[in-house]
Order: sequence, then structure tokens, then C-alpha cells
Amino acid sequence: MTTAQVDRSTQEVENEPLLQADGVSKTFVSGTFRKHYTRALDTVTLSVPESPPTITAIAGESGSGKTTLARTVLGLVEPTSGAVIYRGANVANMSRAEHAEFRREVQVIFQDPFESYNPFYKVDHVLRTPIRRYNLASSKSEADDIVEEALRTVGLRPEETLGRHPHQLSGGQRQRVMVARAVMLKPKIIVADEPVSMVDASLRATILETLRAMNRDLGISILYITHDLTTAYQLAENIIVLYKGRVAESGSVDSVINDPTHPYTQLLVSSIPQPDPETQWGREQEARDEEDAEIAGCNFYDRCPLRMDECTVSDPPLYRTAPNRITRCYRYAESPVHLAPDLRSVFA
Repeated sequence: MTTAQVDRSTQEVENEPLLQADGVSKTFVSGTFRKHYTRALDTVTLSVPESPPTITAIAGESGSGKTTLARTVLGLVEPTSGAVIYRGANVANMSRAEHAEFRREVQVIFQDPFESYNPFYKVDHVLRTPIRRYNLASSKSEADDIVEEALRTVGLRPEETLGRHPHQLSGGQRQRVMVARAVMLKPKIIVADEPVSMVDASLRATILETLRAMNRDLGISILYITHDLTTAYQLAENIIVLYKGRVAESGSVDSVINDPTHPYTQLLVSSIPQPDPETQWGREQEARDEEDAEIAGCNFYDRCPLRMDECTVSDPPLYRTAPNRITRCYRYAESPVHLAPDLRSVFA
């Protein structure tokens, strides 16, 4: 094999997706006699590369589909259509051994850490259970070393943490214990669903820095689910903005936050508190205050301050507005490259 062939093979491995959501949609059905259908996700595609490890933010307001996407990627929610692929295998069709490996390598940090604990057990239980389940240690002393190392990794002192019940720890400590649990399994990916929304401001920076260190030092990719563009900007490299289950805009976090192209992203960015006392929040863009209208076109039409006639005809596709930027808006219909609803090549 020539040097060029070796380089090509290495490049193919680095670009091969580790985890991929391929055209994922999810519709929830409620009601007994009169069915009500709620489309929480609509043809969302994203991928996490094998190498290098990345941090991607999934952002949007409540009801945008962020948590549904996170749970679908984790295999906790089965998609109505599309598939979640991990290391080339459909998560829904994995064997027991493959699924066990998937569960170890793709970990989650939930929004409310208290819900992850059994209040009758000490916090030691949540740390030692995965060690037993995945046979991470051959002796009690080795298990103790793994637990203590994981706690120190997230900035906790074992002697001040172990032996306590969840209610005896602060919210920030409980959340960092869950981060330690995830780190202990040496995962490839961590899905962090609003991990700092229930801790005070003084601890947010600590937890965000822990996530950044895990990505930098341990090679763990992170999907960071958030409604807070400020923390997304601080932590992530790339961002996907969701609105009503669809991708509104995506690209590098610097370009999307500093120069948003979709009207919805512009509204989100304009709502971020500004240090200038002369600037009033949200004055740059104001959404139309009208009742929701059922139209065949853009799902942001009823709120869009820049809507056009063609927005009512059909839903706009994704347009590539820059080398690593895509936007779902007819204002960019003259862009040279028109994309299918696909994010595979956005961050390439």
C-alpha cells in the first residue's frame, strides 16, 4: 500500500461518522377516540465524527424538539421515520452485545440531577452500579480508585462527596457527580441535556469548563442541548438551531451567533442581554404578534418579521449560505448550492 493510500484510508476513518441521526422524524400520538398528532422532529439529520472529538450545541426555545432529538439519539425514543446509526449499525436493530456497548459509549447528563438519584441510596450507589454492570474493576480497591479519580476529574473531593445522600449535596455537586459517572465509563459521546440550567451562575462556568476539559483531554465528543445561546457560544464549536422540530440554521457557533441569517436565530440572538444600557432587548427584531396560522409553507411564517409571499407556498429547503453554513429561508434561494434536509456535510 502506498503512502497516498495510507493517508486516504486514515482520512476516511477520521471522516466516518461515529454517531448519525439520518433523517429522523418523531410524531407523538395522544387521545383515545380523537387522535392528536404532534410532530416533535421533522427530518433532522446530524452526525458526530469519529475524529476529531467535537462539541456541537443543539439550541432552540422550549418545544423546538431539542430534548426529543437528544432522547432519540440516545435510543430512549424510537423515531417514527429515519434511523440513528452508531458505528454503522442501526440502534433499533442492535444485538444485545452491540446495544450494551452503545449504552456504555454514549452517555447522558440530564437537566435535573436529582431525578437521577434514588433518595434512599447514598451517592456512592450511582457511581458503583456502572462499575459492576460493565465489569470495570476486578476488586473493591480498584473500584474505589476509579470512583475517586472520576470525582477528582470533575472537581469534587471524594472525602466530601462519598457516603452522603443526594439531599446532603448541593445541586451543583449532584450534577458533577453525574458528570463523574459519565466520565468513569470512558464514553465516546456525552449528550448533555441542559446540564447547567438548574444550577446557579457561580457553578455554570465550572461545569462548562469540566465539559470542555473532557472534550479536550479525554477525547469525548459532546452534544450540548440548550436554550441558552450564551453558554452555547462559550462551550460549543458548532451549533444547530431548531424551530418546531426542524433545522432553521446551522454552522460554526461564531458565525451563527455573530451573524445569524435565519429570522428565528436573529430573534434568539437579539434577546440575549446586552451590556450596553442604551440597547433595549429585542428591539433589533420584533416578531409579529399574531395567532398561529395553518399554512403549507414555512413553519416560522406566523412569527417572521421578514416573511414573503412565497413563504406560504411550500416549506423552504436548506440553502448553503457559506462554506459551513446552512439556512432554511427563501431569502437565500439564489445561493449556488441547494441542500436536501441534510447536515452531514455542513461541518466538514
